[in-house]
Amino acid sequence: MDSKGPSAPTLHPNESELCLEAFGERDTARLGGILATLLPEGTIVGLEGTLGSGKTRLVQAVAAAAGCHNHLVVSPTFVLVQQYFGRRTITHIDAYRVGSIREFLELGVEEYFEGPGLVFIEWADRVTSALPSQRLAIIIHITGETRRQFVLRSSLKNSPWLLAEIAKAWGEAR
Repeated sequence: MDSKGPSAPTLHPNESELCLEAFGERDTARLGGILATLLPEGTIVGLEGTLGSGKTRLVQAVAAAAGCHNHLVVSPTFVLVQQYFGRRTITHIDAYRVGSIREFLELGVEEYFEGPGLVFIEWADRVTSALPSQRLAIIIHITGETRRQFVLRSSLKNSPWLLAEIAKAWGEAR
């Protein structure tokens, strides 16, 4: 892990996009804890990034912070949908092997979108048209061997408040 700490968060002027620099898995775990604490019940989170960018690792961090310690959180690439239960319910969907929007919808995802807890969709960019318009997108860019940039884009009704609170929590934990 890089010896530097995380940089200050960048909240863009329109307050619907937040950029966070992570310098290793400890920062990813910290972001997971922040999301597990601050995301409102029923939030849909679309995760985007290349293979190995840390999509599953982020879901693991959220699940751990939500008390889902009795579940092995792995990429649901072959099962496609997993649920983890703790203080919050985490639904983990992987769209990597889904062949079409129709196939994605046949998984019954709309029921998960209306259910309790938080829903994380890996490879969300493959099924964007099937996702609710009100969601949080997290785009993960690899910026070094252990470094990541997390770009959070929100179309949620409370976007300015939520992203500002995430930025504040990120900055306080530096």
